[in-house]
Amino acid sequence: MQNSQLIVILKTFSKKDLRELKKWLDSPAHNQREDVVLLFEYLTDGSHLENEKYLKKEKVFCKIFPKEPYDDARLRQTMHFLLKAIEEYFIWQELQEDTVQTRIALARMYRKRKLDKAFRKAIRNVQDLQDNHSYRNEQYLRNEYLLQQERYLYYENKERTTKMNLQEVSDALDSTYMVEKLRQTCLMLAHQAVYKADYDMGLLDEAVQYIEKKKLTSIPGITIYYYVYKMIAEKSNPAHFEALTKQIKSYSHLFPKGEMQGIYVHAINYCIGRINSGQQEYFRKVFELYRQGIENSVLIENDIIDPYTFRNVISSGIKLREFEWLDHFIHNYKDYLEEQHRENSFLFNLARLRFEQRDYDSAMRLLAQTDFDDILIQLSAKVMLLKMYYELDEIDAMESLLESMRAYLQRKKIMGYGRINFQNFIRYSAKLLRINPYNEDQKNKLRQEIATADRVAERDWLLQQLDAL
Repeated sequence: MQNSQLIVILKTFSKKDLRELKKWLDSPAHNQREDVVLLFEYLTDGSHLENEKYLKKEKVFCKIFPKEPYDDARLRQTMHFLLKAIEEYFIWQELQEDTVQTRIALARMYRKRKLDKAFRKAIRNVQDLQDNHSYRNEQYLRNEYLLQQERYLYYENKERTTKMNLQEVSDALDSTYMVEKLRQTCLMLAHQAVYKADYDMGLLDEAVQYIEKKKLTSIPGITIYYYVYKMIAEKSNPAHFEALTKQIKSYSHLFPKGEMQGIYVHAINYCIGRINSGQQEYFRKVFELYRQGIENSVLIENDIIDPYTFRNVISSGIKLREFEWLDHFIHNYKDYLEEQHRENSFLFNLARLRFEQRDYDSAMRLLAQTDFDDILIQLSAKVMLLKMYYELDEIDAMESLLESMRAYLQRKKIMGYGRINFQNFIRYSAKLLRINPYNEDQKNKLRQEIATADRVAERDWLLQQLDAL
């Protein structure tokens, strides 16, 4: 029973959620079966959901139907009805999240019952809600279309001389389609670039031409995705990225945080692509996007910062030597990391910062406190430690660490570029130790090897140390 869909779903409920669901089940309008309530109360009592011994079917049945012989079919029926009641609760919850659509549904019922006065009052209330809505995204535009459509269906049953709102219906439908077409296209293009998929973009060209002809970029929902699309489709034209960042600053408050996060990710990925192509000025741009996204909580979801985002913020900030802001960020946002990774991630990233500040004692102490499960982070920590040994001229410690890194790479299964990067770093670090600092031919040969190697971790650092000899 512990692997049933019912148990899996109930485990996702918070205590508050369970209290609200209990109210739903206690209402005769939603549930009239006492056995369903008894099953819910038993399953959510104490630690029953988490402990297998409480979920044995015979034990559960005995609690719901005391003094009755075990009947598997009857228990499964009760579980079925509880699951269906929960699903109805989910549907109700989802509908309640969009007040405009629920009020449109109310107006629709008044229209169907030909209650003109009640309909007109309801539709005015809908219009007020729509006008005062916080967002101007696809959902807002879709609701505008549904609102105009409901008005039309009401007018349709009146006298022929009644003024119709067909133009408003058509305009709202066009706007809804345009923003959703652009949003979907951006997702397809981004996915296509990574996974080499081949998508048919349908009416995209016609949609873009229509937007430009009708100057629909005055609509926030359309203009944001228009520039995301142009930025992705025409990578070599930086004007689209600049236009998008201006739109983000102007209109980010008009989008739900989750949707705005996706828009930030598009812009960040564009910057990373430009950086990878050698345009170093995009380090500043991506750092500012990360800083804005963190400070306005767009890049924080359910009070959690993705660990990769956390590390990328540090990497871009280090590149720009934004040490003061990074120190604040690491200490003030560490609690937004998932608990199981929090302490190690905090220590590792603070060690990175202290290393860049050349506070090697602090960096070494911080690394000594870490215990990483992630192989790549473990190797990155070893690389950082090796660089400090070299710069402190602790050659014996460095040689010992190089040997332990070779052994570590042999033991761990790291495939592809990750293995090659670290293997090359170990090889060139060892050569750096052995090279004659007065032999220019040796130095030039090694410099050429490092510069032209396909994959090597810390290439810039290796070349800097070679130049310093």
